[in-house]
Amino acid sequence: FFFLMIRRPPRSTQSRSSAASDVYKRQVSTQSTWGINSGNLKEMSRSSGHEYQITVFSSEGKLFQIEYAFKAVKTSGLTSVAVRGTNSVAVCTEKKVGDLYIDPSTVSNIFNITDGIGCVMTGIPTDAKAIVHFLRKEAAEFKFENGFTISIDMLACRLADEFQNFTQRAFRRLYGVETILVSIDDERGPQIYKIDPAGHYCGYKAVTAGVKEQEAANFLEKQLKKRADVNEEIDEKQTIELAISALQNVISSDFKATDLEVAVVSAKDNRFRKLAASEIEDRLNAISEKEW
Repeated sequence: FFFLMIRRPPRSTQSRSSAASDVYKRQVSTQSTWGINSGNLKEMSRSSGHEYQITVFSSEGKLFQIEYAFKAVKTSGLTSVAVRGTNSVAVCTEKKVGDLYIDPSTVSNIFNITDGIGCVMTGIPTDAKAIVHFLRKEAAEFKFENGFTISIDMLACRLADEFQNFTQRAFRRLYGVETILVSIDDERGPQIYKIDPAGHYCGYKAVTAGVKEQEAANFLEKQLKKRADVNEEIDEKQTIELAISALQNVISSDFKATDLEVAVVSAKDNRFRKLAASEIEDRLNAISEKEW
């Protein structure tokens, strides 16, 4: 048997180079049309004073997108406070309704994660809701797999891991939110954890977030030092009043009950709950009678 093998003659070198040249020209034309030609991203960064690449360190060893995420937290214009008492934890934040026609009951920055774990979110509202969904999903899956409720420190660690992972991927945007988790731990008592957009988390005796966080932190430091010097215990009502007064002090205005959101978790029932407007009003009246 004889097999006849027929090969197609190769194209000339000139035709191949011409085709490659055409492809290159089309790519350059497309890139120029959309403004993404070679070196354009770096030029944009230099001209605008911003750094667009999350995964690239600057010459000073910084990741500027993380710094921008911290600035985004303050765009909400809110300040939040969490205070740990002897047997309770209270959180307090401003409540701002952007439009007269919005139902105020649908606007909130305080959420339940489980019956005993709650959080206050400060920053971009849509990012906050995505984080709440993630936390609830993690807590539900943990309970399904293990048969008991996740601890607050483990939940904070999982959220911090998620945030930190975003700083290593160019196709993910950081969340512009600071998260404060509160709970009563069975072994360690009242607990507060704060997780920032960079993925750093820590436990606190009292913590603040938002526009006036430094001023609120200074106020809380003075008040807690006074109580520590005399070894004074802080009950549930005092914990709530201290959180509200810290916010009231830095905002420099007299709040109405509808201007605030307040929640507390107590060792009595270990349930995170929001305070009704009447309860907030009672605490505001008690604060007005005191000198802080």
